[in-house]
Amino acid sequence: MKAVRFVGVGHPPEIVDVPVPAPGPGEVLVKIGGAGVCHSDLHVMDEELGLKGPFTLGHENAGWIAKRGDGVRGWKEGDPVAVYGPWGCGHCHTCQTSAENYCENHASMPSLGGGLGSDGGMADYLLVPSPRLLVPLGKLDPVMAAPLSDAALTPYHAIKMALPLLTPDTTVVAIGIGGLGHMAVQLLQALTPAQLIAGDIDDSKLAHARELGVKHAVNTRDGKAAAEAIRKITGPRGAVLALDFVGVQPTIDLCTHIVGRGSRMTVVGLGGGTIHYSANNPPYGCQVTIPYWGSRTELMEVIALAEQGRIRAEVEQFPLEQAVDVYQRLRDGKIRGRAVLVP
Repeated sequence: MKAVRFVGVGHPPEIVDVPVPAPGPGEVLVKIGGAGVCHSDLHVMDEELGLKGPFTLGHENAGWIAKRGDGVRGWKEGDPVAVYGPWGCGHCHTCQTSAENYCENHASMPSLGGGLGSDGGMADYLLVPSPRLLVPLGKLDPVMAAPLSDAALTPYHAIKMALPLLTPDTTVVAIGIGGLGHMAVQLLQALTPAQLIAGDIDDSKLAHARELGVKHAVNTRDGKAAAEAIRKITGPRGAVLALDFVGVQPTIDLCTHIVGRGSRMTVVGLGGGTIHYSANNPPYGCQVTIPYWGSRTELMEVIALAEQGRIRAEVEQFPLEQAVDVYQRLRDGKIRGRAVLVP
């Protein structure tokens, strides 16, 4: 089968032939319907995540069960599934609560999951080590649903932690309306009554946010001007939640200037920026959180929202053979919503 492989730091991925894996006891072979192309893959290729290759890329996957290893129960061949991305040890306290994204033994594990150390889903088939990592898709199309497993799950986890703050008289700001951000603004509108502001340096991304129902959209290329524009909307209270889906220094600095006291600043993006603390900056009472992905049960909740039609990933489909070009388009900021590779 064809597979998109990470072959080494500083090198573009390569499309090569690899054998179709056979599921052993307790394993499940999934026929891939779609694999999302995530900016984290670029961090893998640039060595910012410290993972060693070679392995098949693709940590955002959905498809159908093709084969079951001995001992696998509760599933049948042909069942549509999403693959939960962060693969923990499965037996520590956090894994037992379904939060494998915060596995206590992650430091001693050779892989963070399929496409992140182990072979991922940018191929015809993906070998999943345990059925606990599968979530039913119901009637959702696996091609359209693949981004739910990261592009929707990650912002959902971040937003869910902050829901008690998001009352009707508050404002939340989402910065970076790309793969994760375009799902975040939908989730915020589906889950909260708070006023929403979208920020991005790309006017086409801001137009996308408006198409998704966002009333306030601010270009953040000039950080000082953006902070002033956002503060005019929030008033003296400031934003009660700032979600940074970029994580570069300018976006982090912007967040520190727009949140108010008793707020939350959440950095999701892996852009390498640093939060600089000084008295009342970020403001007093501000919580700073660095969430990672989400839990298995939260993925079930995300899929339920999609089944209800309350959120929908904006998908650009490409054949697997165009993976190298798609990654370059992602680097150049030319993907609207989420790119999905289809074998």
